[in-house]
Amino acid sequence: MPRLSPLPQIAVIVGSNRRESINRKLAQALIRLGVGKFDGEIVRIDDLPIYNQDNEGNLPAAVVRFKDEVAKADGVLIVTPEHNRSMPTALKNAIDWGARPYGTSVWPGKPGFITGTSPGAIGTALVQANLRTVMLGLGMTLLGGESYVTFKPNLIDDHGKVTDEGTQKFLQDFVDRFATLVTKLKA
Repeated sequence: MPRLSPLPQIAVIVGSNRRESINRKLAQALIRLGVGKFDGEIVRIDDLPIYNQDNEGNLPAAVVRFKDEVAKADGVLIVTPEHNRSMPTALKNAIDWGARPYGTSVWPGKPGFITGTSPGAIGTALVQANLRTVMLGLGMTLLGGESYVTFKPNLIDDHGKVTDEGTQKFLQDFVDRFATLVTKLKA
């Protein structure tokens, strides 16, 4: 029987541009946990030029692509490390481009889920608090709760599967609640 409505589309933004980013691994694991509930795609941010208001009249192609991908998505999952007790430059740059030019922001009303991982016990706590303030200010509807993940060797295998049962259950709860939030707001 054909599905009456397609699965929600989720734009996944990884705050790190590192090739071997543990946050990219976490993002891929979250996409895997969402199978059957949503379709998640990582949205590229490493090609965005540094935000400059002078370029708002003629948006660079990478910015147009980024804004289009986020605008078309039913929700946004942000998975980020913490840099100097705040968000990484690449992530802040993407957020600024998504909000500008004035009147064309892709963020208002968009359901979002913020998480991140670090080898430290609460390594992304400060960036998540900071990011919640920014994204709520831009009009996003954020999933409640705090999702801090301590990254340990082999926490996520080469296939994107979370190997620790407790962490897997913890993350599955967030993924399920996020899918429910996106589905409700999409309706």
